[in-house]
Amino acid sequence: MHAKDILIEAYGRVREEVHAAVEGLDPDGLNARPAGGANSVAWLVWHLARVQDDHVADAFGLDQVWPAGEWEQRFGLGLPPHDTGYGHGSAEVAKVRVDSADLLTGYYDAVHEQTLAALRSLAAQDLERVVDENWDPPVTLGARLVSVLSDDLQHVGQAAYVRGLVRSAAS
Repeated sequence: MHAKDILIEAYGRVREEVHAAVEGLDPDGLNARPAGGANSVAWLVWHLARVQDDHVADAFGLDQVWPAGEWEQRFGLGLPPHDTGYGHGSAEVAKVRVDSADLLTGYYDAVHEQTLAALRSLAAQDLERVVDENWDPPVTLGARLVSVLSDDLQHVGQAAYVRGLVRSAAS
């Protein structure tokens, strides 16, 4: 298996877990915050999709799906256009509310498809290309893709945990 195939498989696992985390939750469940400052399933899934969208688009020189696909308008969150959720406090987390799981999975799936198209175009040597010189050592495409993957997996795991808390509180 080649590196790009491993990445494609790994990002596919994130997609499966995103769908599992939101499946069957109504708006109350999606937007519930199990404790005062806690993140909701909606915020966690939105955030992981926004970070993947932002970072993959930047690394491959693509337009982000968020504005290009008019997802910003569909969500209507009232946040700055390029906001990814990084550094959000409780007030910003509270702004990320959705009316359906379909909105979250629709956006995530659009980001996922762009990610897959970019990954399919990779040659092994592309993973060594420097995409961010603001770090020491500079960040390669391979490191950035693994970083995004790690972030996605952490947040989708958190979303699954919050889902369990929300469902157990409702029963």
